[in-house]
Amino acid sequence: MNKLKLILILIPSLFAVNFGFSQVGINTTTPLSTLDINGNLSVKTVTLTGSGSATLINDGVYISIVPQATDQEFRLPSPISFPGRIYIIRNIQNSITAKLTTTAGLLFPKGSTTGSTQIYMYEGNRRSVIVVSDGSNWTYFD
Repeated sequence: MNKLKLILILIPSLFAVNFGFSQVGINTTTPLSTLDINGNLSVKTVTLTGSGSATLINDGVYISIVPQATDQEFRLPSPISFPGRIYIIRNIQNSITAKLTTTAGLLFPKGSTTGSTQIYMYEGNRRSVIVVSDGSNWTYFD
């Protein structure tokens, strides 16, 4: 009798197991990816004004940076702490250079194996960048 009770308890629990393969669709009944959006997507936008010390980038997806002095530093968080994180960063000043750094790792231009500790963003050269964390470093696209 105890075996029968155990079997009756285990059978329903087998059907309730979530195997971790779920897909969510927004405005679609047949999602083809983990998250499938049929429509527009809005992301959080933030404006960061430079200060005397490095201004940390730790919120938002689309970041407008406003340096107040030449080569003012804006610092990305550690790519180790945030693997897969993506930021779109734009220097909205017309004539002031911003310096982009990271708290850990390096910044690699797409397709390159040579990284650097900083990149400069200014009119006519790298005014906007997209950075992606690979869990060790940041890759940037301009």
